Amino acid sequence: MTDNEKKLLQAQHRLEEAQMRNRDKERKARTRRLIQEGAILEKVCPSVTTMDLEKLEDYLHCALR
Repeated sequence: MTDNEKKLLQAQHRLEEAQMRNRDKERKARTRRLIQEGAILEKVCPSVTTMDLEKLEDYLHCALR
């Protein structure tokens, strides 16, 4: 393997690592947003904590139409 090939491979690995960090950062931001939105929903409508997901979805569809 030549020096140029090694450098190219290293650059590719650095790019892949940077992309993985970005995906992880985006995933964590989405998770945080979903948790915050769920907390707001529970605060505004405490009864949703006892609903299963299907009932919650139906409730929100009816409430937001």
